[in-house]
Amino acid sequence: MMRLVLASDHGGFDLKSELVEGLSEGGYHVTDAGAHSTEATDYADFAHAVATGIIRGEFDRGILVCGTGVGMAIAANRHRGVRAVNCADVFTARYSRSHNDANILCLGGRVVGVGLAWEIVKTWLSTDFSGDKRHLRRLSKIETV
Repeated sequence: MMRLVLASDHGGFDLKSELVEGLSEGGYHVTDAGAHSTEATDYADFAHAVATGIIRGEFDRGILVCGTGVGMAIAANRHRGVRAVNCADVFTARYSRSHNDANILCLGGRVVGVGLAWEIVKTWLSTDFSGDKRHLRRLSKIETV
């Protein structure tokens, strides 16, 4: 069973809550790392917590939601070994996994509607990394910086 961790700031709380409920019902092992209300919070705190959990191997993948997804992606990508992608379409979700082996999906709760968010999440979770040599070579160049 895939172990997922989800977190949001206040701007992504509603979408994150929807995803936590649906993914839990869908058979995933889901940890909700906050926020737990729409009270103003700092996205970086949640991004760092999720990234740390991914790096430590506590979770297989993470999903972060803020107003645009941008702040979460920036903060999460500060961690070596994290490949966070901000997605607003299914095509990017698919290729972020198959080519880039993204391990954290970032969504904008004020950018994508619930229906599109679900399509993005389903695609991202069901797409495997291709493991092609060219993609492995490119990923290794990221890790050496």
